[in-house]
Amino acid sequence: MLGFVQSRTFSALFFSATLLSATVGRAQPEGAPQVQLPVVLTQATVKYPDIAISEHYFADVEVILILEVDQAGIVTKATPEKVAGHGFDDVAVAAAMTLRFNPATRNGQPIAARIKYRFVFHPPPAQLVGRVTSSEGKPLVAKVEVRLPDGSSREVNTGPNGRWVIADLAPGNVIVSVRADGAKEATTNLTLAYGEETNLTTRLENEVVAPVQPKPETEVVEEVNVQGNKPPREVTKRTLTRDEIDKIPGTNGDALRSLQSLPGVARPPALGGLLIVRGSAPAETTTYVDGTPIPLTYHFGGLSSVLPTETLDRIDFYPGNFGATYGRATAGIVDVGLRNPSKKWHGFAQLDLIDARLLLEGPIGKTGWTFLVAGRRSWLDAWLVPILEQTTSGISVAPRYYDYQMMLQKDFGQRASLRATFFGSDDALAVALPRVGSSQAAVGGGIENKTSFYRGQIMYRHQYSAGGEVRVVAAAGRDRVDIGIGNNFISTTEYPISLRSELSQKFGKRVRANLGLDVIYAPYELSLRLPGNIQPGQPPAPGTQSIATTASGNRAFAGAYTEFEIVPWRGGRIVPGLRADYTSTTETWDFAPRINMRQDLPTGDRRTSLKGGIGLYYQPPSALQTDPTYGQTGLSSNRALHYAAGVEQQISDYVDLSVELFGKNLDRLVVNGNGNSGEGRAFGAETLLRVKGHPRFFGWIAYTISRSERRDDKDEAWHLFQYDQSHNVTAVGSYDLGKGYRIGGRFRLISGNLYTPNANGGFDASVGSYSSASQEPSFSSRLPLFHQLDVRFDKTWTFSRGKLTAYVDIQNIYNRRAIEGVNYNFNFTETSYTEGLTILPSLGLRGEL
Repeated sequence: MLGFVQSRTFSALFFSATLLSATVGRAQPEGAPQVQLPVVLTQATVKYPDIAISEHYFADVEVILILEVDQAGIVTKATPEKVAGHGFDDVAVAAAMTLRFNPATRNGQPIAARIKYRFVFHPPPAQLVGRVTSSEGKPLVAKVEVRLPDGSSREVNTGPNGRWVIADLAPGNVIVSVRADGAKEATTNLTLAYGEETNLTTRLENEVVAPVQPKPETEVVEEVNVQGNKPPREVTKRTLTRDEIDKIPGTNGDALRSLQSLPGVARPPALGGLLIVRGSAPAETTTYVDGTPIPLTYHFGGLSSVLPTETLDRIDFYPGNFGATYGRATAGIVDVGLRNPSKKWHGFAQLDLIDARLLLEGPIGKTGWTFLVAGRRSWLDAWLVPILEQTTSGISVAPRYYDYQMMLQKDFGQRASLRATFFGSDDALAVALPRVGSSQAAVGGGIENKTSFYRGQIMYRHQYSAGGEVRVVAAAGRDRVDIGIGNNFISTTEYPISLRSELSQKFGKRVRANLGLDVIYAPYELSLRLPGNIQPGQPPAPGTQSIATTASGNRAFAGAYTEFEIVPWRGGRIVPGLRADYTSTTETWDFAPRINMRQDLPTGDRRTSLKGGIGLYYQPPSALQTDPTYGQTGLSSNRALHYAAGVEQQISDYVDLSVELFGKNLDRLVVNGNGNSGEGRAFGAETLLRVKGHPRFFGWIAYTISRSERRDDKDEAWHLFQYDQSHNVTAVGSYDLGKGYRIGGRFRLISGNLYTPNANGGFDASVGSYSSASQEPSFSSRLPLFHQLDVRFDKTWTFSRGKLTAYVDIQNIYNRRAIEGVNYNFNFTETSYTEGLTILPSLGLRGEL
């Protein structure tokens, strides 16, 4: 899409004018006041609205405004006489507020007036950008002629680098002719569209006459790229803009944490950096970075994600019914794209109460390479521990994390690029619990948790033709987890090597095929000592026997997929796909057919879309589940059937409403000691009312109602799953006050998390048994309702060479300590609630050049 849109500025055309205190447009009787209309002094520039372009609405549009001009000639109010929609009214009003007039007068004295003013919008033109080279890739001096649909033509000569540009072209079919000395003329037929930039690369082979052989044919290779927005392949794809990510209250400007404010995403337990999607377990959702899976999304405590916002280009979140591109997950997908380093020098430093971060990027001389280096380190342990030690729980926590990113990038022309990236994360958390007495409601012992990972990644992209592209991503790294709880522990190390490639080719105007391979080879080491089989959600009883084992091995995963994007008729879109995955630990292939559909309805100015989908999804068992000692052999992959249907409605230029019904049935779930006997089901509705594209305000109200249930066997009754949250309401809003000031808030009202009451009664150490036993089902009780208000204030100062931002992001501003869990004393006879964090302010300063 063009980065600018052509517009025309028009002098004020006063069809009629009604003054606030005089009548104009009729003969003035003798002796009547002499009234003069306002006269425009400064013109206003308007551009074709981005909203109209995104909706593919192109037409000549006239917007007539009623302007109120005060006695100083300043416009105080602008109101459309008739709503045009598609963003035209808002652009016109914003432009009108910048107009300045010589004020209206009565008998020579300035007065306020109300007048009509007209803006006319014309659709943005097309633009052609090209390059002419020899067969060896060397630039050629050539003449380019474009014959337009009306029979006229435009000509241009290439520059020394072989490049040429022709702007302001009318849409339609055009013929591009390229002539160069010593080569035959090359002719290409193209179709131009409003607001699109089309790139044409023409390679010519020199014309040579051999003394004996006939003259060779001239080879012409052409590549065309049309820049625009690609429709989603999935039923539900939610994307946040950079401005929203930076300013969402309660997230401290963290991109991946902002996902927790979207529909379908549950609130995780306290200090739990988890992503819980549509009632599924966190392990059932996978996070990718440019096609490479990573083991975790958030640092300890969930206060920050493992990738800083400043290194990201996009975040695509699929809560379900995702396409065949993704596999080995039965819940949702988070697909994160890293941005390319800047070709200009840029850097920033930021410090707040949570962490400190640095970033530097720019070109490497004249080599064509660019680089980016960034790092971040938390320092919560310096001030949070004293606060926690004063709480009633008596728990002292020392969390620490850091992450790092390094990148090298080079573009090869306009169609190919190579990027090498190294990134990683390291976390450490220690929870020290004091020694307890016989009547103290607490659990003694200590907890240590260390996790780390890194990836070295190489990505190559090449657009080899007008509708064809190939993308290859290879990566290698290490994942390590060490968790110790008292005398029990688990330690795992994995060395994943992954390769992903996708070939995308368009056939005509209505069909695109996507073919891909997805391979992972992962040697691993496992060491553990954990309690034996206990009821889910129950603490291990005193004297419970632990199982210890040490193992190593290799796991291999091979996946292949094909997916077609079909546009059978106007406004319709059908995406069928098939994915096949092989897992070495199960020695089986899993075949997953999927189909998603979308239809735009002809409802006038406001877009209405219906959508739906259904598909199968598989997730292989983990290395711990297939371990011969602690786990089981002979397991199959977990399986889920996703189905969803919904509607999206554009209410106004800035307001959209989406409602989606979803469901999923799970079977073949791994149950400890009982193979793949488990089953699950989840269903519900998600509603999202969102304001976006407004020049000053963004926000949304999201409501999810759902139910998630599981059972270990078909003969067992259904019970609520651990991560079920019946109701989840989130309201987010942020307003630009002007002059660099912004204020925002986020309010959440969510059902309490589930827990399993003690079913064994008190423990009598003298006889080594419990006082009683009851049949409490797993996760049969719910903690009290959670609610919290977060606020954020920003002030930005802009200078000629950079900017400075000060901000305060306050979580839990009214200091309500949420109930996060239940503690038992040493013999399980007394309980107490575990409370969450108090008010958590983060004061920060960010300087950027």
